[in-house]
Amino acid sequence: MGKIILASSSPRRADILKQHNINFEVLPSPYQEDHSVTDFSYSFVENLAYNKAKAVIPLLKEPAKIIGADTVVVLDNKILGKPKDYKDAFEMLKKLSGKIHKVVTGIAVIDTLENTEKISSVTSTVEFENLSDEQIDFYIKNYKPFDKAGSYGIQEMPEGYIKRYDGSLENIIGLCAEKVIEML
Repeated sequence: MGKIILASSSPRRADILKQHNINFEVLPSPYQEDHSVTDFSYSFVENLAYNKAKAVIPLLKEPAKIIGADTVVVLDNKILGKPKDYKDAFEMLKKLSGKIHKVVTGIAVIDTLENTEKISSVTSTVEFENLSDEQIDFYIKNYKPFDKAGSYGIQEMPEGYIKRYDGSLENIIGLCAEKVIEML
């Protein structure tokens, strides 16, 4: 299959690929995301993934397949990114409380040997329980979700926070391995 590069410093994405016995190297993308866009579109999140993968090409020493990914939480067609601070995290979780939202991961695979590009996305839905202010405060103080879109990681949520989810759990965590394998 050739060399595979994960253009991400996300330990969750790396763990997902390892769980599926995908042999890869991590080379974090130098691409700077545009955080000013708040209206959701599939093309936006897919372009972020593509740009992350593309920015790694000049850093390669040999041909490779580069995986770029970007995960966003979407509520009422608005993107909830990574929180700036405690207050921002609290406000995001308060908005998500008792509601259904989408988690969309854009995925791009650029093969520099074959000179091909594949771009796709995976969508899952998550429904939160009605969370009290105390539950939100507890979660932020104990799990410090400042590096996570939407201010939460489903894999670490205590019991009683998530009502249900539909679709790929790995996608909600940050990368749908099934889609990546298909694209590779």
